[in-house]
Amino acid sequence: MQRFSQRHKQKNDQRFYRNAWGAAAAMVCGVVVWILVAPQMAAAQMGRARPVAKERLRATPPRPTWDKASQASFFDDAFLMLTGDRPDFASVSAPTRAAATDSPPSESTPTGGFRWSSLVSPDTLVDEIKDTKGLVTAAVASPSDFKGGGYDKAREGFSSIALAFGVIAAYDGDVRWKKDSGTARDLFARVGFNCKVGTDQSFSESRARVADLETLLDGSPLKTQAEREEDFLWSQVAARPALMSRLEVADEFLGSAIASKADFTKQVEKVLHEIEMVAVISEVIQQKDFEYHDDDGYRAYAVSMRDAAVKARDGATKGDYDSVRTAVGAIKKSCDSCHGDYRS
Repeated sequence: MQRFSQRHKQKNDQRFYRNAWGAAAAMVCGVVVWILVAPQMAAAQMGRARPVAKERLRATPPRPTWDKASQASFFDDAFLMLTGDRPDFASVSAPTRAAATDSPPSESTPTGGFRWSSLVSPDTLVDEIKDTKGLVTAAVASPSDFKGGGYDKAREGFSSIALAFGVIAAYDGDVRWKKDSGTARDLFARVGFNCKVGTDQSFSESRARVADLETLLDGSPLKTQAEREEDFLWSQVAARPALMSRLEVADEFLGSAIASKADFTKQVEKVLHEIEMVAVISEVIQQKDFEYHDDDGYRAYAVSMRDAAVKARDGATKGDYDSVRTAVGAIKKSCDSCHGDYRS
């Protein structure tokens, strides 16, 4: 009996373990099936919720074809043909650009000053000073050269330099040497007047001013101080004879430069320089204290010359030979008519 009970208990234990292992195996199988099926179900649900758009295929655009005539109008690499530094447009404000291009010659700045940028560029003013250095240096090479006639060349050169510095001082924009321009204007104006005669004093002063000019060209500030006891007047920058001599230089060059379109094309930058200097002088000789500045006939001639110079400037900027030739003719006509009625 005892042996029967033990055997019965053994069978019950074996049945219990079999059922337990079966339940555990079923649970493991269920977990495995869920792991395999769950991602597919999630992907199917996402596919239904957010359908993926098919990529749109675009045809490759055809390459442009150019005939020889059209292709010859363009450079293979424009950067190889350009010279100079790339302009920094971010540093130039929109109002400044508009003032330099859209203002008529007679318009004033908001603060009451004249818009010199409507007549002349900063480059022309700087180049006028640089280019004239050789003339004054040669004129004061020695006392004998200076007294033998160099003083007259020095007078013209120093007056042109003073004129350029005078415009720089009043310019409606940034120009090189603007900080020292007022002092330089007065120094070179004074030596220009003193070079009416060739003396030891005017020679010594001329040599000192050439040294000052070299200092500025080297990038250093002026150390010499100008003496001024009265308010500035444009008539003190340069005497009329010196300005008329500068106009004669411009007239002679422009006459030869526009003799043909080929000559004009070769020298268009120099043409633009001389035209802008004509425009500057035409405006300056209308200023207060210049002789005849309040004479209507005289002012009409000066205004006509200035306006013709502005038209010639526009034409030269565009490379328009015909318009430059016409405008230069008008400049000469104004000069000749004025000289017929007024003499300095």
